[in-house]
Formats: sequence, structure tokens, C-alpha cells
Amino acid sequence: MKWPELVPDQICTMPIVVNITDGIDEDGAPRVVKTWTGNCNYSEKQKQILDAERRLIMLEATALFNGDVFQGLEKLEGEVIVNGGSITRTIYRGSRARNPDSSVNFTQLELM
Repeated sequence: MKWPELVPDQICTMPIVVNITDGIDEDGAPRVVKTWTGNCNYSEKQKQILDAERRLIMLEATALFNGDVFQGLEKLEGEVIVNGGSITRTIYRGSRARNPDSSVNFTQLELM
């Protein structure tokens, strides 16, 4: 059965570069394990949340991608560069919305 796409490619119009990091390299900089370039549905909306240590975090944007663009990666950490370098944001949290057959419908990155 084919499930409907909740984030179709027609609404993914904002160019974005996503650098997924994991750990640090010998220079002390974050080690980039995967770089993805493409289009997403990008919306800016400020929202405040509390993290696990009860610190106030300001989320500033959300990026939605059709399908699972980061296959094989469990942790979605790093930074994104939006619209050719005019905006740089840090990934706070990533999630994958799944269909009932356990395939990934869309990927969401919450940015700060």
C-alpha cells in the first residue's frame, strides 16, 4: 500500500546544506560524518522549551524533508546552512515520522 506524502517535493523549495556531526576530531572541531545538500520546507517560528537540565532553549526554525534523507544515522546533530549561507542554525533535535508499515514519511529538524 502506498502511503500519502505529508511533505511532498513540491513544497520543499528552500535550498539547504545539512552537516551531520558525531564526536570531535583531533583538532577539537566537530567531526562531520555526512553532508546533505538539497531542498526542504523551511519555516521560522520562535518557540521556548525547557531541556533536561531545566534550561530555557529558544527554537527558531523547523526544516522538513520528504522521506529519510539521513539513512543509517541514528543521531541527528550538527548544523544547517540555509539559503546559500545567509542563515546558519544548530540542530537541536531531529525526528522521523513513520508510516504504519515502519517506512519513514518525513524527517523533521528543530533548529536553534
